[in-house]
Amino acid sequence: MQQSIFKFILILALIFVSNTKVWAQHGYALWGKLKYSAGFSHFDYANINAPQQGELRLVSNLRTSTFDKFNPFTIKGNSPAYLSNLMFDSLLTGSLDETASAYGLLAQEVKVSADGLSATFVLRPNAKFHNDQAVSAQDVLYSFETLNGPFTSPGYKTLLADVASAKVLNPSTIVFYFKKANRELPLTVGGLPIFSRSWGFDKTTQKSKPFDQIIQDPPIGSGPYKIGAFQWGKDITYVKNKNYWAKDLNVRKGHFNFDKITVKIYKDNTARLEALKAGEFDLMRFFSAGDWARRVNGKRFDSGELVKKEFAHQQPSGFQSYVFNTRKPLLQDVRVRQALGLALDYEWMNRQLFYNSYARVNGMFGNTDCQATGLPSPQEMQVLQPFKNTTQLPPSVWGPMALAPRTDGQFSLRQNLRQAKQLLADAGWTVQNGVLKNAKGQVFSLEYLDSSESSIRVISPWMRNLEKLGVQLQFRSVDFSLYQQRLQKFDFDITSIAYGGTHNPGQEYVEMFGSKAADIEDSSNLSGIKNPAIDALLNQMTSASSLEELKPICRVLDRSVAHLHLMVPQWFGNSHRMAYNAQRLTFNPTVPPYISGEGWVIENWWSK
Repeated sequence: MQQSIFKFILILALIFVSNTKVWAQHGYALWGKLKYSAGFSHFDYANINAPQQGELRLVSNLRTSTFDKFNPFTIKGNSPAYLSNLMFDSLLTGSLDETASAYGLLAQEVKVSADGLSATFVLRPNAKFHNDQAVSAQDVLYSFETLNGPFTSPGYKTLLADVASAKVLNPSTIVFYFKKANRELPLTVGGLPIFSRSWGFDKTTQKSKPFDQIIQDPPIGSGPYKIGAFQWGKDITYVKNKNYWAKDLNVRKGHFNFDKITVKIYKDNTARLEALKAGEFDLMRFFSAGDWARRVNGKRFDSGELVKKEFAHQQPSGFQSYVFNTRKPLLQDVRVRQALGLALDYEWMNRQLFYNSYARVNGMFGNTDCQATGLPSPQEMQVLQPFKNTTQLPPSVWGPMALAPRTDGQFSLRQNLRQAKQLLADAGWTVQNGVLKNAKGQVFSLEYLDSSESSIRVISPWMRNLEKLGVQLQFRSVDFSLYQQRLQKFDFDITSIAYGGTHNPGQEYVEMFGSKAADIEDSSNLSGIKNPAIDALLNQMTSASSLEELKPICRVLDRSVAHLHLMVPQWFGNSHRMAYNAQRLTFNPTVPPYISGEGWVIENWWSK
């Protein structure tokens, strides 16, 4: 899906949002002071004495396993796992022990104008690409214009929608101009991956290829690794750039300690798990509670060679959910969507399938200051006031925050199904001979789309409960390439998406819930929501100039999306479950609070 195509920029945009009224030359803070002052030697959690040696052998996520291109920014095809993070540096980079801050990487200095309408970056004179050419402001301009052009994922256009232009002032200085004062834009452009203008240059024609035709040309970035040995669609090895220009930089000390990083590919989850036990790779992150509880064992675990460990973190919970495609006629009524959600018995699933290892997702901003709870506060009511006499938001938004249905304690599945039956009846759907139909005799039948056959185990309980309502939900598993194409074209009824969370929401939510994105193929607006009230809230949220101004706005957005029942909340864990080879790998016992699983391993672990 397109999220993976521009994952790099989304992560940076989520973490490094900015306040345009506060700036510091060596970095940029959201609501106040940076943790690390100018001239700091290294991030606290990094081991600057870690040996630079050895190989890290990883396994690719099943859904993004095969690859057929090296360009991670274009729409068609799949690029190898971790390529963007390993091969492309950005102007700014963040730390894992604070939120909403970023420090100079390619840029040695960042300045934001007092009115918040421009940001100027001065490049480090020693910054170089893999071909030993200096990184220039012209390369930054080229990267910005290319990513904002016609051949890349539409997510970039949404993220950069309020960037008016960029101008090269001299070979080492570039300024970005903004259409409005938006607190996150300086860090959004600061997080763009930067690549050389020479990437895709055709020596035969002496011309550069159109960007969508740069497919198998090795990227020319400035990151710590280059592409080594690979087999198309199979394994790939990234090789440490021994001349990496930033290896002694404070934001890179103790980072990227492996000489090689190999990413192995297996056909299915069972093969991956058995390969881990056989010692074919060094680390695997687990998302299946069943695997973690029952199948992560064997001789190598007994001997201590392999260790299973849960690494606690303070990341936002995110809002992994089943997503309804409201472009489909059957799913356009909010009562219908609410009824479908009432049939999901999470408490039973957590007991029987997940070993009670998860918590239920509630809203988009769980574990952050933006999470909505209870009744709207006076400040939230003020934000809601303009929509009071409209039909843009359900009346329930003015009441308690919508919570995921429960089936424990005083609640029961039977009560939920009764409520669902009434909601469906109110929407014109009644059970006739065991089948849900409307007045025209149309059968209520939907398809759940996935790229993994194993997902049927989790979907089946929901399907059985929906049958009690007369709803026909068919499970459709397709290969990843077709799955990706169907999501890009919004050719699905229901699917499952793991949305990442953030402490500082901004422009990326316009991509997920903005009306314009709903009509753009391959956008992140999978639900197809087109709502002027949501658009207005998104605009207010991205324009907030202080944390106190932001909180009531994002909480109202949280309430509004929840009461529109665009998604059925799933579940989350507050730790990263990983099994690793303790004879080959080690790490600093001081674990930073905002680790990202494999990303932390790649950046900060080292080889024994």
